Amino acid sequence: MTYDYDLFVIGAGSGGVRAARLAAQAGFKVACAEESKPGGTCVVRGCVPKKFFVYASEFGHAMQDAKGYGWSFPGGEPQHDWPSLRDAVQTEVSRLSSIYTNILERNGVEHIAERAVVTGPNSLRVGERELTAERILVAVGGRPTRDDSIEGAELGIVSDDAFLLEKLPRRAVVAGGGYIALEFAFILAGLGVDVTLVYRGEQVLRGFDKDMGAFVESQFERAGITYINNNVFTRIEGTREGEKTVHLSGGQKVETDLVFWAIGRTPNTNGLGLEEAGVKLDEQGAVVVDEDNQSSVPSIFAVGDVTNRVNLTPVAIREAVAFVETQLKNNPVRMDYRAIPMAVFAQPPVAAVGLTGAEARAAGYDAVVYKTDFRPMKNVLAHNPERMVMKLVVDKKTDCVLGCHIAGTDGPEMIQIAAIAVKAGVTKADFDHTCALHPTAAEEIVTMTAVVEE
Repeated sequence: MTYDYDLFVIGAGSGGVRAARLAAQAGFKVACAEESKPGGTCVVRGCVPKKFFVYASEFGHAMQDAKGYGWSFPGGEPQHDWPSLRDAVQTEVSRLSSIYTNILERNGVEHIAERAVVTGPNSLRVGERELTAERILVAVGGRPTRDDSIEGAELGIVSDDAFLLEKLPRRAVVAGGGYIALEFAFILAGLGVDVTLVYRGEQVLRGFDKDMGAFVESQFERAGITYINNNVFTRIEGTREGEKTVHLSGGQKVETDLVFWAIGRTPNTNGLGLEEAGVKLDEQGAVVVDEDNQSSVPSIFAVGDVTNRVNLTPVAIREAVAFVETQLKNNPVRMDYRAIPMAVFAQPPVAAVGLTGAEARAAGYDAVVYKTDFRPMKNVLAHNPERMVMKLVVDKKTDCVLGCHIAGTDGPEMIQIAAIAVKAGVTKADFDHTCALHPTAAEEIVTMTAVVEE
């Protein structure tokens, strides 16, 4: 059978664009449909604009610390202008999005700025057109979740909305305890908003090392964040003036100007026609795929957040590369999900690669955990009490480093380098034999000797 395209990609995020570009470069006829701005969640409404907001928020702390180093502000305290930040970030987002468009077009990919819906194993509807493709790749990512079972849930915003606020609120209530909730709680607090964080669990950052979650919680008071755990929203009331009252399961009521849902993300498969085409979805709506990114329909594949495996941009890109190599170039490649570095850009941030002590023991390792807890040199003259925590998880039998966990300023920058070592399977002795770089916070990684019981 003759098809309109060898490959049709739905979604022009990081994974979709990478797959489309590589396939087109290999000589295949490729189209990529995107109903929004190219760039996907990461570039348009996720990691990139959010990191700019983190930087903006951190500058406020840095200016306070600067006083301890002799800097003064004779004209009074610095002031922040929200519209200037918001508009500058959106200008950069538009610039980056245009780069994604250029990548597609420069490499011969037909870029279709419309929504595509799957109508069969090899067919799609795009606007008024019916198109066919030998292979279909779904790379539509996810969307923020809002608990619509709660009365008044629609009165709250989600992360997509946060980048375009007309003005900063005086007060905000954030629901959630994961990376999105924490990052935005610290961003808003750092920009002068009175923030209350409400989390249903006992400790934030479930899935991370417990000391990493405890470290973040220890920063709430200093950041001016009110933390209420073991609670959920039960009702949200609004007034004509725009104020809101959030009712909590513990009986408390919180008055606020902004309610922010940050309770997770959902695969963006609604209305995509996948189930009607025979594609199996899980209970969250994620496309169920095998190790080669193939769905239950042999001609339909999926990569990235829409599969709800590891929802990180670099993972989506590597999955896309594996898809093209395996399915189009006859060179079987599979994504290796071991030792993927992760970071949460709280203030200060936390970062990790590999196993926690608990995970290592559950996997059958006789694990020992090394830990250091110290006050970085930079904070001394600033009279900043902020500390730093680092941990190494080591297999007693082989001395192999199974995991590295860092909480503190520049932790994500360090963990990227540490991930190479963990991925390569180096030993604790290798760390110990590496000469320290002094004076840095990072030198603590190679001088760690204290063993902790967990």
